[in-house]
Formats: sequence, structure tokens, C-alpha cells
Amino acid sequence: MTTTRFAPSPTGYLHIGNLRAAMFNYLIARKAGGTFILRLDDTDRERSKQEYSDGIMRDLEWLGLTWDRVERQSDRLDRYAAVADDLRVSGRLYEVFETPTELDLKRKKLLNMGRPPVYDRAGLGLPDEEKARLRAEGREGYWRFLLDQQRIEWADGILGDISIDAASVSDPVLIRADGQVLYTFASSVDDVDMGVTDIVRGADHVTNTATQIQIIQAIGGGLPNFAHHSLLTGAQGEELSKRLGTLSLRDLRANGVAPEALLSLMARLGSSQPVELRMSLEEIAEGFDLSQFGASPTKFDAEDLWPLTRERNQRLPFEAVRDRVAELGVPADLAERFWRVASHNITRLDDLAGWWEIFSKGADPVIDPEDADFVAQAMALLPQGPFTDATWGEWTAAVKEATGRKGKGLFMPLRKALTGQAHGPEMADVMPLLQVVRARG
Repeated sequence: MTTTRFAPSPTGYLHIGNLRAAMFNYLIARKAGGTFILRLDDTDRERSKQEYSDGIMRDLEWLGLTWDRVERQSDRLDRYAAVADDLRVSGRLYEVFETPTELDLKRKKLLNMGRPPVYDRAGLGLPDEEKARLRAEGREGYWRFLLDQQRIEWADGILGDISIDAASVSDPVLIRADGQVLYTFASSVDDVDMGVTDIVRGADHVTNTATQIQIIQAIGGGLPNFAHHSLLTGAQGEELSKRLGTLSLRDLRANGVAPEALLSLMARLGSSQPVELRMSLEEIAEGFDLSQFGASPTKFDAEDLWPLTRERNQRLPFEAVRDRVAELGVPADLAERFWRVASHNITRLDDLAGWWEIFSKGADPVIDPEDADFVAQAMALLPQGPFTDATWGEWTAAVKEATGRKGKGLFMPLRKALTGQAHGPEMADVMPLLQVVRARG
């Protein structure tokens, strides 16, 4: 059975860069009728916080990316310890003692010699007495995985055939001196134990994948299908990572971005398919094809979310917004009419409040000096409310007859006087909603 996972670290809130991995893995599982696991990679005890775990779940629920089960790495520490012991016995996990300063000097020396800065395995053959001496000096050992120095190859679902020479990669650190199990190791153990069959993540994980393939093989697991999606840049191709704090999903939600808009954009961004609004994840899943995505960096512009949000909101039936409209104080007998009139003149649902403010309390009239006398004459001809569907046509006909004005010169000053806006819904539809007309005097 197809099993995928989304494995964020609860050390911060989800941002737009995380969403692609979450979506792609979700869609693969749902299309196949499989299992989608939310796995919280929370082995970093200092930085992992419950508020971030809760925030991750809220964001995914907002988007409808529901999971079949939740796993937490912090609940699996005994399992990692047992697997680490097995790797020590087999000679694939070895203890090292170099300090960050010593490693940095080694890297610089290799670079100056024109060689790749790969760890030299100096700690691999340390005798026990030397390890004891280093510990007596106050050093703490940490653990590296011994890579087989051969080519690591896989058929990537997006990038195509990948081949990496393991000799060009440093033996990865799997366990820190303080005992913290690092992502590369814990993730590999989890993927094996949880039967993960497909993994989609960012192209910045390609080297991780190469090393994890050997770790998975060393612990006797079967290899999943890997795919690495392109990384996002800003609209001008600039690095996006520095702006991710302003592109958190919770901030986009708070600003009024519609979940369907975000999902529709991210499901097609970087693919050969056009971006089109889809109103459900089922629709998005039908058209999702991993092979349609390219490897080149993908430009993301948050402004692209607003036309989609506008379209989504305009498609909503009244039943979907009934409670929101009622909360604005719109009378029940006007609520559906109000939605029909206002919905085509908003981008965010929060914009509804501004229109009801205009209709219910009256707008500050906007009257150009050259139109002042005309508006005063017209307002004298405006009948007393309540207004009907026929009021606008009857009133403007009377004003035209009395003043001789017509066309834009007739209609625009009256619209601005009644609504304070140069643009908006058809005035024939607006008139029955007007509770107060300030321009009367």
C-alpha cells in the first residue's frame, strides 16, 4: 500500500516552502487510496515546542490536508538507540572526537589544495586508549555513519536518474555528543519502520537522500520512491529563504488568503500545467501528476494568490457565508441579497464588512466641486426609502429630465455621492440595501 509522510520539525511555523512537500505527499497518498502520515521530527529538544506542533496541525487542517495518523520522533528514542547499537556492532557507526574548529581547519586545508572538503575518517581507527585519553581531556564523542564509497543511484520522480559518488560525501553525523539523534538517522529508521513507500521533498535534500539510501540498506529496509521538487525563489528570482518568515501559512491565512487559492497555486507552480482555481482537494488530486514538474527553481509571487482568492470567494454559495454575513449585522431578509451584490466586489471575505458599513451607516459622500450643485439638485429628487429594485432607474430618469445630464456625467457623481466609491456593484442592486443616505443633508 502507498504510504507517504510529511515530516516537519516543530521548531517554527509552517511556511510556503514547507507546503509543497506536504501537498505532494498528501496527493500521492490520496490518489492511491493510501496512508498519509504526519510525522513531527522533534528530536531537537531545545528548539521543538508544543505551540509549533499545534500550529502545524492547525495549518494543515485549514488546508484540508488531513493525516491518517500522527507520529512523534520523541516517542521513538529507544528504537533509535537500538538501531544505533546494531550499526555499531556491524561497524557502520563509529565514534569521533574532532571539534568544530578542527573540522573547519581540515575543510579549509582541503579546499586550498583544490580537493573536496570531505571528512578524512581520522576517527575511524582510533584505539580505545586514545578515545579514553580524549575523554579525559573533556572531549565528548559523537557518531558518524560509515558510507560505502561507491556510486549511489536512484530514479528520481522529478529530477530523473541521479548518481552520486559516495566518496565525494562526508560520512554523516547521526548522533551528537549530547545524544541527540539527527534527522538523517531518525528519518531513515522511521521511513523503514512505518513502511513509507514514496517520499517527496525539496531539491536541497538530494545529498541527504544519497546517504539515507545507504542507511536504509544498512538497517535492512526496502527503498522508497524518491522525488525532489524544485526550490522556490521570489518573483524576481531572488532567494526566498530570507523572506519565509513573512510567508508563514498562518500569516497568509490571517491576511485572508483562501485555502483553495493557495492549494491551487502550489499544486501547479513549477509544472507544465496552467494554474487554475480548483475548489476541492479532490479536483486538485485528479489533475496532479508528479512527472509534470521540472527541476528548475520556481518563482513564487504571493500576489498571485489574490486573483485566485477573489475568484474562490466569488464562487462561494450564500450558505457557505451565511454565518459570516449574519455576524456583520445584516438583517436576515437582506442577507442573501447583500451577498449577491457584494460578493463580486471583494477579494477577501473580510472586505464584506466595508460594504455593509457603507450600506448600513451611509458613506461619506465624495462630491467633486464642479458636481456640487448637480448632486444637491439630484438629492432633492431622491424619494424617501425604503428603496426598491426600481428606485435607481426611476430616480436617474427624473434627474436626467430635470438637469439634462446623461451617461457617465449623470451616473458617476450620483454613485460617488451615495457610496463614496467610484466603482462597485450595479447601483440598481445597491439601492435596496441602502439603510442610510448621508448625502441627503
